[in-house]
Amino acid sequence: MTRGRGYALLALVVAAIVGLSTAIYVGVAPDDALRNRNALGDGRAPHNSAAPASTGTWVGTWSTSPSAAEPGTETTGMADRSVRNVVHTSVGGTGARVTLSNLYGQSPLNITRATIAVSAGNGTAAALADTMRQLTFGGGPTVVIPPGRQVMSDAVRVVVPHDADVLITTYTPTSSGPVTYHRHARQVSYIAQGDHTQDATGTPYTERTGSWRYLTALDVLSNESDGTIVALGDSLTDGVTSTPNTNSRWTDVLADRLRAEIAAGRDLPRYSVVNQGISGNQVLADGLGRPADNPSGLNRFGRDVLERTNVKVVVIDLGVNDILRNPRLADPNAILNGLRTMVGQAHARGAKVVGATLMPFYGHRGYTEAREAVRQTINAEIRAGRVFDAVADFDQALRDPYDPRRLRADYDSGDHLHPSDKGYARMAESFDLETLKGSAPAEL
Repeated sequence: MTRGRGYALLALVVAAIVGLSTAIYVGVAPDDALRNRNALGDGRAPHNSAAPASTGTWVGTWSTSPSAAEPGTETTGMADRSVRNVVHTSVGGTGARVTLSNLYGQSPLNITRATIAVSAGNGTAAALADTMRQLTFGGGPTVVIPPGRQVMSDAVRVVVPHDADVLITTYTPTSSGPVTYHRHARQVSYIAQGDHTQDATGTPYTERTGSWRYLTALDVLSNESDGTIVALGDSLTDGVTSTPNTNSRWTDVLADRLRAEIAAGRDLPRYSVVNQGISGNQVLADGLGRPADNPSGLNRFGRDVLERTNVKVVVIDLGVNDILRNPRLADPNAILNGLRTMVGQAHARGAKVVGATLMPFYGHRGYTEAREAVRQTINAEIRAGRVFDAVADFDQALRDPYDPRRLRADYDSGDHLHPSDKGYARMAESFDLETLKGSAPAEL
């Protein structure tokens, strides 16, 4: 091939790639719209990026569910402050894009600058300077997110490692009303006064926070993964009693375990893992407010699960709060029907569903023998295969063999409901990775 023909062919390839770019995505839309965002991106970095053009599959490497309007932010929000969210990746990639949410805002959220960078280390607001990239939205550095909506950034070229901390920083000059946040991050993030989105030193970030604000997803263009596992759950998935900054939620351990088994040569699907747990979440009941704080699993399933990027498998671990928080005795059939509804919705989108048995809570202040009977009824249906495509038997894995109504002592955080770090690890270790194989059963 002549050099002229080679250049012409290269130009055609580049043109085809750039042609994949689409207009900015604003609002809550099906995940197909998200996956069809540009596959290369032109995120203008604070300095020139030497990263080459990338290929791969868009997957979620981290996500969280917007759980509520942050108390105390109704008047000033996060005006004139930089929010540096620290998140942990399950797989790596050579391109990235983020989703920002103004679900609970009461006026437009004006983001005038946003950046992404790989963290310089654990427990720091400092970034690796050569990874700092400015994020763009529809080609520009600013974006306005209407109340109740979300926005996805353009793709940007940046090498994102697996099992690493990533810093996503936003700056808004004005208040948008209540801040959309995820309360129990179990991860320290940072806040600075003024616009320090491009600061790599971390020095201005003097305020620490245990919540994530505005940010709800980080996707990567990955050659390590072919799809995403989405875990939907309550505090047991949120990891509310796990040690902060150690990524000890069962979903974190599952991601590490799956990657290690594949690296060792085991024939398993190459999937990332993202966590959509909200502490206190129920299958059936919403929290207070409009939009509701802590929306039910049923009401948030489309947004928080099916609209994640490239979903292949859904893991559902919900139902305990329906039992414990019901002032009357919960109806097991209503809970089971709610779970089956979510399974049907996942199947309609081609996703397989693994369901978890409900773990014991004897010794917790909400325990009664009647509530224990409801738990046992639900678990019997799950184990019989009449709810999910496959089962993760967390109950069997963590219960005390001498008293199955309670957690085994070393798996108990001390409140007799939530696991210790060892208990969370045991949940992930007990998960049968073979159940990740295959797809949703055909609907007849």
